[in-house]
Amino acid sequence: MSLSAKDVDAAFYGAGQQVGLEIWCVEDHGLAPVPKSSYGKFYTGSSYIILNTVLLKSGIFQHDIHYWLGKDSKEVYCTLASDKAVELDTALGCRAVQYREVQGHETVKFLSYFKPCIIPIEGVFSSKFGLSRNETYRICLLTCKGEHVVRVKEVPFTRSSLNHDDVFVLDTESKIFLFSGCNSSIQERAKALEVVQYIKDHNHNGRCEVATVEDGKFVGDSDVGEFWTFFGGYAPLAKDPTHVSYIQPKVCDVKLHWIAKGEAKFVADSSLKKDMLHTDKCYMLDCGAEIFVWMGSNTSLTERKTSISAMEDIVHSLDRSTNSHVIFLTEGSETAKFRSYFVAWPTAQPNLYQEGKGKVAAMFKQQGFEVKELPEEDCQPFIDCTGKIQVWRVNLHEKIPLPSTENFKFYTGECYIVQYTYPGEEREEYLFYLWVGYNSILEERVEAISLMCAMADSLKGQAVLAQIFEAMEPIEFFSIIQSLIVFKGGMSSGYKRYIAQNKIIDETYNKSMTALFRIQGSSVDSMQAIQVDPVSSSLNSSYCYIVQTGASFFTWTGNLSSPKDQDLLDRMLDHINPNQQTRPIREGSEPDNFWNALGGKLDYSREREIRKVTDDPHLFTCIFSEGVLKVNEIFNFSQDDLMTEDVIVLDCLSEIFVWIGQSSNFTAKRQAFLVGEKFLELDIFLERRSLKTPIYAVMEGYEPSLFTRFFPWDFSKASMLGSSFDRKLAMVKGLHPKMTPKSSRKVYGMHSTESTPDRSRSKSVSSERERQVRSKSPALTAMASRFETSNGRGLSTPPPVVRKLFPRSSPESSPSKETPPLSPAMAALPPQSQQSKSRAPEPMKAKDVHLNMTNGKTAAIKEDEAESLEAKEESKIFTYECLKVSSKSPVTDIDVTRREEQFGMTKKAFYQLPKWKMNKQKLALDLF
Repeated sequence: MSLSAKDVDAAFYGAGQQVGLEIWCVEDHGLAPVPKSSYGKFYTGSSYIILNTVLLKSGIFQHDIHYWLGKDSKEVYCTLASDKAVELDTALGCRAVQYREVQGHETVKFLSYFKPCIIPIEGVFSSKFGLSRNETYRICLLTCKGEHVVRVKEVPFTRSSLNHDDVFVLDTESKIFLFSGCNSSIQERAKALEVVQYIKDHNHNGRCEVATVEDGKFVGDSDVGEFWTFFGGYAPLAKDPTHVSYIQPKVCDVKLHWIAKGEAKFVADSSLKKDMLHTDKCYMLDCGAEIFVWMGSNTSLTERKTSISAMEDIVHSLDRSTNSHVIFLTEGSETAKFRSYFVAWPTAQPNLYQEGKGKVAAMFKQQGFEVKELPEEDCQPFIDCTGKIQVWRVNLHEKIPLPSTENFKFYTGECYIVQYTYPGEEREEYLFYLWVGYNSILEERVEAISLMCAMADSLKGQAVLAQIFEAMEPIEFFSIIQSLIVFKGGMSSGYKRYIAQNKIIDETYNKSMTALFRIQGSSVDSMQAIQVDPVSSSLNSSYCYIVQTGASFFTWTGNLSSPKDQDLLDRMLDHINPNQQTRPIREGSEPDNFWNALGGKLDYSREREIRKVTDDPHLFTCIFSEGVLKVNEIFNFSQDDLMTEDVIVLDCLSEIFVWIGQSSNFTAKRQAFLVGEKFLELDIFLERRSLKTPIYAVMEGYEPSLFTRFFPWDFSKASMLGSSFDRKLAMVKGLHPKMTPKSSRKVYGMHSTESTPDRSRSKSVSSERERQVRSKSPALTAMASRFETSNGRGLSTPPPVVRKLFPRSSPESSPSKETPPLSPAMAALPPQSQQSKSRAPEPMKAKDVHLNMTNGKTAAIKEDEAESLEAKEESKIFTYECLKVSSKSPVTDIDVTRREEQFGMTKKAFYQLPKWKMNKQKLALDLF
């Protein structure tokens, strides 16, 4: 659809180019921008247009347009608002979703923009004059409905407005009362307290008393007596309330209509298909509670405005309430809810940017050009990788521990339990993984869950559990294992019995067989070798492979593989074939005996594999009863939406988290996996997701950084005790809520030698591997910079809050009295960012090495301790020859991990390197 400047209101120029909300109000037959200080204030006599812009992880803007109609707004203003919403959508490229919002019946998404609530103001918005204030404070009675998004409505200030089912707020000049009906839920009462806090801050400048009144209780409480005096004295409420309850919309058949010349012409009511929608027409999908208006991409702006205007009359003629939610969609911007009413709606096309980038890189590589790839953020783990790992193999009803030299070798016919212990916020954190092999038997899968849950229960709810399947592992799992090898077959008696009973050939790996391994990974600390079928069709130009034919070995390098892939190939080869000679082969120069080993040359994939862009997370409340799961999405979520009485699902597309509140009705962690599986079956976004998507079970109070990174996280809130109502009441009244006592257990040292499996990658790097500590996640550092540059509200994913995972109290790390304290944001940044203005230290002499003495005791040097160590620790100078490992007269009684050399950088810069890089530099100069 062509668009000229005259088709778009001048008020919309530049709209949608920044993340966040933009609001306009219809005034004098035009649009007036609403100042940001007035966002959330809506006048009942006005109509508004609200644009919300978020930046998706894919790098594109997503727009939602809402036009809000006050109950007293003139019809001409309502019509103008709907027309202007269409103009705004057109200006944004016809990709936005439009929502019609009627006062008192707003959508949950709209209300989520203005948490905790919106309280419409009587009158009309004016951009020219301020709001006149009455000299006397007007007492008002409000009803609050909703457990996660509150609908606030003013009701007549009479006793008859009160009932047993709802929560009410009585706002007086000196005190705010919260009245809780006996049938109201804890969550509704807690959310109503947020409304109380909002009124206290905005109407009373934060200075007024707050009192709570519980339905049916009167004895010995002066606040209760004072509350009832406003209603002429106490009297019990009627058991059968006279108030109007929320009326459930009647269920009706879905019907598709074609809108033509202001009339609705019936098209179909069953077996709806996408090809029924013609690109040059407008349609209405009547779903009862919701009405969708679909506009083809070849319709004109005038046709769209006419169809939307006609829709109002059509709704009346179909006996639909004028308060029905109406959603307007342009072809190509269909929501999952709309698509769900059609049979086999085509799946979304892959992201063109990502697909194009991969194809261009592949084309240049095939032509022989070197293409450097930027690191992908989603490949970085959001967890500390310096902990201790233990692995058990499940053998029918028992678990068998694996030695550290074998705990990275898995078989596809088995299940494994991985316990990972790592330092957290003042306590040890426990993470359990159940790894399910592709060919493992059902009996061992079920038993493995029971065994893992029993192990976790012994830790009194402090562990995070995860169920993952082969080929669907999350990045964090790979980073914990570091060098994973997955062999075909299995060793468990259950697997052996199964293949014998079903007469299946035993493919269990042995060193004398022909085997093909695909090498993959994101770094040397996260690499995998996966045994695949030993045929040439298993090859892919994007990877490197190891081919084993008895005692002979080949390495095959695909033309689209990167130097990083080739480095991983060399390292994994040392695990699979540490002593044998290997023949390297590049794609296109294979000898005949290579193809003969794979059963002959066959076609294989020569296209670049495109990684799917990780979608933005979504949060859902869950009600699980009698095997049926019901979910409701929470938009613009925050930590406050995690209420202790609830069970919550955080859907990140590539993995899901089931969060269990301490006061929820869940009694066993295994229920979390059942909820996760039911959630995947729902396929809410019609992504045809795998039922083997990783599922995490997270208990309230023990949330890992994997989970908290999706929220602006406050650890003090996570440590509160009591119901959600008790917690928020304490905060509203300015009291200190009950907190979980700090754990007294010892935290692992950050560079403890106990935390690293005793495993070497090769002869050439074995000593390095034995001394090398697990590296911390690069993503944890990257999160800080993203937090500094984001405002938190407009991002589709709430910005992660970076905390110092490993607090230590020592004279060296404590700030001096003269040093001003860092702000919370600065404290979250890496040390090099904090010290960017510091003076660089003096360079050292080429052949001299400064040695920090620690009296023979091993000590880990933290990056932010480099300057204090340099200044406070005693230093001695030795020649380079004396410090070499191969020295004929080596220096004795020193810590070998503390030898430092001028590696083409300043001493301060050297200490700011990750520990494994320090060791690698020393190893290269024979200092290790």
